[in-house]
Amino acid sequence: MNEAEDLLVLAQQGYHCSQVLVMKGLEQMGRTSPELVRAMDALGGGVGFSGELCGALTGGACLLGLFAGRSEPDQPTDPQLDSMVQELVRWFKTEYGEVFGGIRCVELLAGDNRNKMTRCPMLITGVYQKVSELLIEHGYDF
Repeated sequence: MNEAEDLLVLAQQGYHCSQVLVMKGLEQMGRTSPELVRAMDALGGGVGFSGELCGALTGGACLLGLFAGRSEPDQPTDPQLDSMVQELVRWFKTEYGEVFGGIRCVELLAGDNRNKMTRCPMLITGVYQKVSELLIEHGYDF
C-alpha cells in the first residue's frame, strides 16, 4: 500500500483530515500519541465543524510543528517553522484556494458534503506531500 492509500484508509475509518496528517507524521517518527490524535479531532470540519479553515491545512501546519516546534521550556523553536508554515499556506491558497474559491472548509466543499468523498482525500494527500517536501528541504529526516 502506498502513502496515498494509507491516508485514504485512515480517512475511511472516520478520522478527520487533521488527524490523518498527524497520525501519518507520528508513524514516520515511529511514535504514537493518542492524546495528540484526540486533540486534532477539534480541527475537523473546519475547526469544530464550523466550516472555517480547512483541517488539511491546519493539520499540515501542526505536522510541521510536530517536527520543528518546541516541547520543552529551554528548547528553542526551529526558526524555520514559521517560514515553512507560511509557505504551506501560500501553496495551499494557490493549489486549492484558487480552484475551489477559498481555503475555508465550507468553500472547499462548496457547501455540499458529497464533495468530501473526492476533495478531502485529494487535500490530505496534497498537503502530506507538500509537508514532506518542506521538511526534507529544510533538513528534516522525513
